[in-house]
Amino acid sequence: MNARLPFDPPDTELIAADVERAFAEDFGKGDATAELLPPDASAEAALTCRDDAVIAGIPWFDACFRRMDPAVRIAWQVHDGERVAPGTVICRLAGHARSLVSAERSALNFLQLLSGTATATAACVAAVAGTGTRVLDTRKTVPGLRLAQKYAVRCGGGHNHRIGLYDAILVKENHIIAAGGIAAAVMAARRLHPSLLLEVEVENLDELQQALAAGVDRIMLDNFTVPLMREAVQLTAGRVPLEVSGNVDLDTIGEYARTGVDYVSVGALTKHVHAVDLSLRLRLG
Repeated sequence: MNARLPFDPPDTELIAADVERAFAEDFGKGDATAELLPPDASAEAALTCRDDAVIAGIPWFDACFRRMDPAVRIAWQVHDGERVAPGTVICRLAGHARSLVSAERSALNFLQLLSGTATATAACVAAVAGTGTRVLDTRKTVPGLRLAQKYAVRCGGGHNHRIGLYDAILVKENHIIAAGGIAAAVMAARRLHPSLLLEVEVENLDELQQALAAGVDRIMLDNFTVPLMREAVQLTAGRVPLEVSGNVDLDTIGEYARTGVDYVSVGALTKHVHAVDLSLRLRLG
């Protein structure tokens, strides 16, 4: 079964660049251990997932092996975004033995990290099921792998917040102080970047009222208590989408979602990643 991706990954050039950085860390002057294998040997390998996990990262995994051996044969038994049980063989490979062992670690690093993000996201999405609240990621990502991790969030059923500092405006406490208040900050943002989504972070109900009066596109409730979240939902009355941020984990996200907010952003999806346990076993041909 070939990998059939339900979510668009970053373009192939970006994935190739990620792989080149990974290989540069790993190879240096070459793979000294792989030289122990016969130079012309071929091999087959089976990839097993040892955890209950949502798979993500197939394009990066494939790119690692094809960078080493363009003729490698890769047969996936699952798709990105699919949940698998412990002990599931998720992929089989065949190709040049030295290439398979050399590319293994980089390929598994991508797959275990991104599957960890997808699995954590799926757990949060399940916790808010039935509420209508969407789970968002943040910019708290592994440096250099933001688009990869944000892709993994989508594989887990979550949604992406802004990608970087360029594609949306998020006015926070220090911006408000420097600009001279919420109204002034919003006015400046609209003048400079009228086409960008404009979100303002508020810390209390008074600031919420100011943000509503300023006509923002979204309001972030920063470290609000649950009763204050409910009150904010009532005050807003659906005029502007509300996002909750701060102290969000699996124990709290469901309660936050049930207040009626539109979004909950979770930095832990990409910051506190528990890598999925994967095992690649080789057999010489």
